[in-house]
Amino acid sequence: MEDVEIFLSRLAAEDKLYAETAKKLGDADIKDRFTLAGAIAEKGSPASYKVYVSNEDIVNETVDEIKAVFTEAAEEDSEIKVEFIVDEFLNLIDDKARITADSKPRTLVHRDGELHPTVHIWMIKRRDGGIFVLLQKRAHEKDINPDCYDVSAAGHVSQGEEFRHTALKEVHEELGLDIDRSKLEFIGLKKAEYTKGDIHDNELVAVYICREHIEIEDLTLQSSEVSEVCWAEIDELLSVMKYEDIPNCISLEELDMIKKAVF
Repeated sequence: MEDVEIFLSRLAAEDKLYAETAKKLGDADIKDRFTLAGAIAEKGSPASYKVYVSNEDIVNETVDEIKAVFTEAAEEDSEIKVEFIVDEFLNLIDDKARITADSKPRTLVHRDGELHPTVHIWMIKRRDGGIFVLLQKRAHEKDINPDCYDVSAAGHVSQGEEFRHTALKEVHEELGLDIDRSKLEFIGLKKAEYTKGDIHDNELVAVYICREHIEIEDLTLQSSEVSEVCWAEIDELLSVMKYEDIPNCISLEELDMIKKAVF
């Protein structure tokens, strides 16, 4: 029995939420809680529904109403299985590299390999003629590339957000830094893909640099994301990556982008 996957965004309006539910149940007549209840009954049992709800901490009465209808159906028929899953929703990217209004749970975006927006922020400094970048070491608990050296801060763009706002948020969350948005220098977009097991991560990355003066001892690291940080001179880093076995997920393309932006 195949699961019916339904996406309920707490940012969506009533008509869009019922339209999403109608599409997944294959019944265009679903417009409200009563027609939804009728559609579930008509579809019958056995049936299995996975209802994904976005993780914003806001009230959406229609989302709660739809959840209640599915809960009641499962209580009335033991062969109707309903699972509610709270997840971060991500907007998808279209074929012109634009963020669309269509959103989907992060877990399923990674499962299905759909293109979605992320940000990378490189903290940099010039010293003794070299360009130094702040590297973070990803936490051991991370699903993707645990214990690997990586960009200073990074993250997914949640639904309804934009690149620069997310970049500021990730720098604050991962490094404990509050920086002015004018300090972020956009240096380009790039695509990045990662596949391991059931994870197919397909990203459109907005890359930023920040020349804000910082001291490592002043940072407050987010332990669930970052285990440690260190400065590395770009050319020395490239040499180490080429000739030594250093666990990393650092993009050579991004290091080249930084050098072109700074010189």
